[in-house]
Amino acid sequence: MNLSEFKSSLSSDIPPSGISEYLKALWYDAKGDWEKSHNIVQDIHTRTGSWIHAYLHRKEGDIGNADYWYNLAGRKRPSVTPGQEWEEIAGEVVSL
Repeated sequence: MNLSEFKSSLSSDIPPSGISEYLKALWYDAKGDWEKSHNIVQDIHTRTGSWIHAYLHRKEGDIGNADYWYNLAGRKRPSVTPGQEWEEIAGEVVSL
């Protein structure tokens, strides 16, 4: 699956089968289900999981919590919009 196919899957009511938990979290976030996305990613203890977790808290407006997760991900809080960050994360994660 590439990024374009992943983004096209957002027109469906369910995420594509066989995608990673990272992509599921991003899929649910893009569909407006922050809570489900957060529930998925909070149990992924990797740098990528921490990056998605940071992004979600940044999007939520909890900057202190976001910065904690960015630190665990080995990243700094970006200056781009949350939508642009989602694209960046999805673009990287879709190739994993």
